[in-house]
Amino acid sequence: MANRIKVAVSQTILTLHEQGWSFRRIARTLGIHRETVSRYVRGQMAKPASNPAPGSEGQQEPKPASNPTLGSEGTDRPKPANPTPDNSGPKSSCDPYRDEIEAKLRQGLSGQRIWQDLAFEREFLGSYSSVKRFIRKLGKSRTLPFRRMETLPGQEAQVDFGRGAPVIRDGKRRYPWVFRIVLSYSRKAYSEAVWRQDTESFLRCLENAFRAFGGVPRTLVPDNLKAAVLQADWYDPELNPKIEEFCRHYGCVLLPTKPATPRHKGKVERGVGYVSSNALKGRVFGSLQEENEALQWWESHVADPRIHGTTRKQVRALFQEERPRLLPLPPGDFPCFHEAQRAVHRDAHIEVDKAYYSVPPEYLGHTVWVRWDAKMVRIFNGRMEQIAVHIKHEPGRFSTDPKHIASQKISGVERGAGYLLKRISLVGPQTLQWAQRMLDQRGIEGVRVLQGLLAMTGKHPADDLEKACALALSHGTFRLRVLRALMKRPLRQTEFVQAHPLIRPMDFYGRYLEVSFRKEDNGNGEFIALKAPDGESNGKSLDVTQALPIVQPPATALGSLSSVALSSEPALESLPAESLCVNPLERSFP
Repeated sequence: MANRIKVAVSQTILTLHEQGWSFRRIARTLGIHRETVSRYVRGQMAKPASNPAPGSEGQQEPKPASNPTLGSEGTDRPKPANPTPDNSGPKSSCDPYRDEIEAKLRQGLSGQRIWQDLAFEREFLGSYSSVKRFIRKLGKSRTLPFRRMETLPGQEAQVDFGRGAPVIRDGKRRYPWVFRIVLSYSRKAYSEAVWRQDTESFLRCLENAFRAFGGVPRTLVPDNLKAAVLQADWYDPELNPKIEEFCRHYGCVLLPTKPATPRHKGKVERGVGYVSSNALKGRVFGSLQEENEALQWWESHVADPRIHGTTRKQVRALFQEERPRLLPLPPGDFPCFHEAQRAVHRDAHIEVDKAYYSVPPEYLGHTVWVRWDAKMVRIFNGRMEQIAVHIKHEPGRFSTDPKHIASQKISGVERGAGYLLKRISLVGPQTLQWAQRMLDQRGIEGVRVLQGLLAMTGKHPADDLEKACALALSHGTFRLRVLRALMKRPLRQTEFVQAHPLIRPMDFYGRYLEVSFRKEDNGNGEFIALKAPDGESNGKSLDVTQALPIVQPPATALGSLSSVALSSEPALESLPAESLCVNPLERSFP
C-alpha cells in the first residue's frame, strides 16, 4: 500500500500548484518526492466537477471538468506548471534577466559565469540549473537557417551510392548498388550499377564518369564510405592510399563530408532518390549489363533534357556551359593494380600472391602497404613512401634485395676473404702475415679459419695474439687450435737472441772439428777421421767425445764458470790444454 500524506500537506500541494509553482519547487519546499506531488495534482485534476446545491456551505467556485471544452469556464483555470505537448510550462525565474543573459551569451560567457554575475550583481536567487535550462531554451529558439552552397562550373561533383533495381541471377533476385555522381553546377549526372562498394568498383565508376563527362571536376565530395575513407574525421580524414593515388593521377581532390551529415552533399542525395523513384522503381532486369544500359538511356533521354527544379534551366544546356571548365583527361588511364596491407614476417619478407618479397629490416613486425600488378611489386610504409621494389615472381619464390639483409646477418664467408683480411690487419702485422700464409696453404677452407681468428680478437688482447702468431709463424704452424693452445698459457719472451755471454761462438766448435778431423794432402780436400792404426783393427774407433769436456746447461753452469769464461774472450782460451788432446792414432776413411 502506498504511503499517504496528511490532508493539510495535500491541500498545500494543490494550493501552491494553483499559484503556479512547479512540481520540483513544491517537492523541495515541503520535503517530499516530486512524483508524490505529481500524483496528487493529477489525481485532483481527474475528479469530476461537483454540483452542490445553491446556498449550501460547501458551495465553492466550480472546478472545471477534467476535459473542458473550448470556451467553457474551465479555461480560466491556471495552466499546469509542468510542460506538456501543448504547454511550455511556467515562466522561468530568469525571464526578467533575458536581455542581460543574451548580451552575456553574445560576449561568449559560460552559463556558470552568467549565473555568478546574476547572483552577485542582481541578487538572483535561482539555481545554476535554472540558468542552464534557460540558456538551452534560448539556443533552441534561435535556430539558424541552412546556407545554400553553389559552386562555379567544373568546381565540384558529389558522389553517393544507392540501392538498384533487382537482377534475376541464377533464379534468385539480387539487388546491386547504383553509383551516382552529380556535377554541382549543371546537375549533369552519371549512374552505374555495381555489385560491390569496394575500392576497385568505386574507382572504375569514377573513371567511367570522367570519360562520360569528357573532363574531371576539381573536387569530389563523397560521404565516408569505407572504399574511400579509412578513418572518418571532419578535420583530418585518413583516405585510402589508392584513392589518393587516383586523385593525383587525374589532378582532382577528394573531400569527404562531415560524419553523419548528409546535407553536405544534398545535390547527390536527392539525385540518388530521383534515380530510384524514376528510373528503376518497379523494374526487374536479367543482368547487370542490362540495368546499366537502361540507366544510360534514362540519363540521356530523361534526366538530361529535364528542366531542373532548382536552377530552372535544362540540365543539358547548363552542362554545355560547364564542360569546357572541367579539367582535361590525362593521356592514359589510371594504372590498374591491386593494393592491400601486409604484415612483415620474422624473416623480413611479405607475402603477395603466394610469393615472398623482402623489406628493410627496420620494418620487422610492422604493417606495410603493397601495390602489385602483373609485372612489379611496390612496397610503401605508413606515410606512403616507397621502401622496396621487386619484380613479380611465381608462387613459392623468394625475392630478396641484398640491401635488405641486416649487416649482423651477413657472414664473413659471404663478404669474402678480402673483407676478413682487412679486419685482421687491424690487429697487427704478425697476425695479418699468419692469416695470409695460412690462406695460401689451405685455400678456400681457410676462410672459416679467418672467421675463427676474428672471433679470438674479442676474447684476447691484440698484443698477446700478435706474439702467438709470431711464434706460430716461426714454427710454420697454421692451425687455429695451435693459436688457441698458445693463448691458454702465458707467453714469455719468444724471440731468440743471437749474442749472449752464455752462448759460445761458432769458431769454438770449429776448433773441435780441427782436432777431431785432419785434412790430408790428397788433392781432394777431404777430411779424414782419426782411427786406430793398421794392424790394430779391433773394431773399436776412437771416441773423440771422451776427450772433450762435459758441457753443462747454462742455468747450472753459471755457478762454476770463472770470470774468464764470462769475459768477452772466446771460451776456448779458458779450457786447459790437456782437455783438447786426442789419440794420435789416425787413419783415413776408405
